[in-house]
Amino acid sequence: MDILPLVERIGEAPTAALFGLLTGTVFGIAAQRSRFCLRAAVVEFGRGAMGDRMSVWLLTFSTAVVWVQAAQLLGLMDSADARMMAVPGSWSGAIVGGLVFGAGMVLARGCSGRLLVMAATGNLRSVVSGLIFAVVAQMSLSGILSPLRDRIAGVWTTAGGRNMDLLAALGLPEYGGLLIGLAIAVLALFLSRRNRIGAARQIFASGVGFAVALGWVLTYALSQVAFDPVQIESATFTGPSAHTLMFFLERNPVLEFDIGLIPGVFIGAFLAAALSGELKFQGFDGPTPMRRSMIGAAMMGFGGMLAGGCAIGAGVTGGSIFVATAWTALFFMWVGAIVTDYLVDQRQVAVTA
Repeated sequence: MDILPLVERIGEAPTAALFGLLTGTVFGIAAQRSRFCLRAAVVEFGRGAMGDRMSVWLLTFSTAVVWVQAAQLLGLMDSADARMMAVPGSWSGAIVGGLVFGAGMVLARGCSGRLLVMAATGNLRSVVSGLIFAVVAQMSLSGILSPLRDRIAGVWTTAGGRNMDLLAALGLPEYGGLLIGLAIAVLALFLSRRNRIGAARQIFASGVGFAVALGWVLTYALSQVAFDPVQIESATFTGPSAHTLMFFLERNPVLEFDIGLIPGVFIGAFLAAALSGELKFQGFDGPTPMRRSMIGAAMMGFGGMLAGGCAIGAGVTGGSIFVATAWTALFFMWVGAIVTDYLVDQRQVAVTA
């Protein structure tokens, strides 16, 4: 992939932002059309079902793993250079942050990525929750909540100054990740057929995973030709939401991949909803759902920053390159969400029945 002419023409920072915009647009279109949502998949699974939401999530996850691992085998990227792998990881942050984020996404009725997609379709509840998520994420990154985040994250960290590569730790060959992705894909396709998911929705669900791979490949390609260091990254929403918020508040903002990603997702989801006739203004149904969503969004902002990524950033993007703490965070997001759904939603239904 020869991107040097593009870099020489518009510059490194604008190219990074353009790649973020492209990745985000693909993600937004695919996520809106497939109705991709980790919260819905976890709730479905926690209630003993393996329905269409679970099928969609597995399609997304497996596609990301397959495409990313294939790209690595072809030399189109190197996960060892990715920032998530190159810096120390936090086991304690992944565990605590994962639990908090998982609980938060059930309360907010959607993970941070889903909130952004829904906001683009006219859901004002998601707009409010998304803004709270971004503000709390920034507070956790460099504001009043950052000392607490640092304290929890510092309790238990990975050894050697880097994160742990699960494939290497398990002694698997280079193609082991690809085989794992293909195995999950077989399960996803089986469930999709059993749940009678149409081909179009399957393609769009896979498109979400493809967007993750696209981000990895594009930022890696840029890092190979850029004069200044470039972070090798892909779709995630905790850090980018905070960075995008500050981009519009700072006097001398700097373009980067994150700054293109968030608007790209919004644009992609808006276009997909507009073309399918699904644009519709929606608000809160009352004070109780509003309080619940606001609390959930705040929990996701802190939990996602502590865990090193959100349901997409850790759960799919980090998982696709087998970052050990990302898989840990994903597992505890599932635990936090299932427990919260049982204690809050299922028990409430049982009481009112």
